[in-house]
Parts: sequence; C-alpha cells; structure tokens
Amino acid sequence: MIIFVRHAQSAANAGQSTESPDSIALTEAGIQQAAAFARAWPSRPSRIVSSPYLRAMQTAQPLASKFNLMVMTAPVQEFTYLCPAKCAGTTAAERRSWVAEYWKASDPDFRDGPEAETFREFVERTKVALQLARGLGSGMVVVFCHGQFMQMVRWLGADPLRVIDPCAMRAFRSVDLEHPIHHCEQYQLPAD
Repeated sequence: MIIFVRHAQSAANAGQSTESPDSIALTEAGIQQAAAFARAWPSRPSRIVSSPYLRAMQTAQPLASKFNLMVMTAPVQEFTYLCPAKCAGTTAAERRSWVAEYWKASDPDFRDGPEAETFREFVERTKVALQLARGLGSGMVVVFCHGQFMQMVRWLGADPLRVIDPCAMRAFRSVDLEHPIHHCEQYQLPAD
C-alpha cells in the first residue's frame, strides 16, 4: 500500500516571498499541521519516503520520529516549471502572470530556464517515481510530496498511456485547478 501525503502549509502557500523551490520551509501553522498529522496516524508504516524539498521533509519528520523510522528521499518533488532564478525573492502573487502565461502556452516541451522542468519531463519523472515506490516491497509506504505531484499521480492513474500534447497539458491544468489537494491531504495509490 502506497499513501501519498501533501506537505503541510509552507511559506509560499502563506503568500511569503521565497528564494528557491527546494528550500521553502513550513510556516508555524504548517509545523502544527505536520505534528497533528503524525499524532493522528494510526499505525507504523513500513517506510517513510519524502521529496528532498525542505517543506516535505519537515512534514515527514514528526511521523518518522513517532515510529523511530528513517526518512528516505525520492524524486517526488514539486513540478518546477518556472525558472527558479527568475522566481527568487518573489511571492506567488508576483508570479501569477508567469504561471498564467506558462499554462496558456501549454507546450509540453517548453523549458522556462535553467533548473526548470518541462511538462513532459515531469510526466516521465512521476512515472519513474511510481515504479520506485511500487518496488519498495510490501507493507505501508507513506510518501510525503507536493500537490502537483499528487495530481500527476492521480491523472496518470486515470490514463497511464495518454499522449502528452498541449491538449493533455491543458486537461491536467484543469484537473489541478478544479480539484485542489489540501495540506496533509492523502491519496492512496490503487492496487495494480
């Protein structure tokens, strides 16, 4: 059984300016959400896996501490489609027009700049991460990750062989906007 969990509230989610996607920390509210999540978790997982991004690691740590488990990292980080250098020191509100332009273009092979990922690369990374997660053996694996990553897991689950083109990219964006994934929300991967 693989259960994906979105990280708790981060500084970016709270509207604060951030420097790089991997170093965004939880807010005080997020720290409390992560602690409450761990307290409510009913049974010992066989493994805990996290995105290497700070906010996911911080969300995973209380559960790992509760059961005295190590946190493994895996490539389940957020989809970074805007160039991190361009976004350094900005807020989500300040990036809104760049986000709108990116999704309006819906070019699955567009790279916004260094360290940005194309949509097609994101799809492939998610497929690889799913294979890795399924290969972790039996038991309950809890994977702390990010909203768009979880959306991609669900989206690919509905049609793993879909053609990745502008139409598919727009469809993914519609699902992401219409069915947001909340902080500490869970999604259990259906059995094969």
